[in-house]
Amino acid sequence: MTLLDAKQYDPARNRKRRNRILTAVIFVLIFVWLGYHFRNYPERSLATKFFAALQKQDFPGAYAIWFNDADWKRHEAQHSAYQFSDFYRDWGPGGEWGLVKSYSVDCSLSPGNGSGVVVQVTVNGRVEHAFVWVQKSDKTLSFSPTEIECGNWLSWLTE
Repeated sequence: MTLLDAKQYDPARNRKRRNRILTAVIFVLIFVWLGYHFRNYPERSLATKFFAALQKQDFPGAYAIWFNDADWKRHEAQHSAYQFSDFYRDWGPGGEWGLVKSYSVDCSLSPGNGSGVVVQVTVNGRVEHAFVWVQKSDKTLSFSPTEIECGNWLSWLTE
């Protein structure tokens, strides 16, 4: 084959190839962003279930979610460090947040050590937020040792 026998240049073929590559790159970027954005989805979902139970005033159910132990009543001694009476005092009607009438899980962040996730929740539309720590290994909840700041579109995009 010589240069004179080479195929004719087909701009439509090259345009289709370029468009396929561009589409593939865009899909890969979208899937990477979705994977990154929803990396803490199980922990956020658990916090949502917890606050939904509080909103329904199902305090025993919320306590079960807190310890990830549906049969906590059968072995209350295992949870002696944070008994149900203390939990009710903290999260019940007389607690810091009062009766939970509305809530919104705002954002989550996994600190550097990666053993758990801090979830920020807006309760009853208050300016100060509730921060819950969700342990990744056993899916238990506790009070967060740190607070996080979120709320603008950039943090939602990169969260």
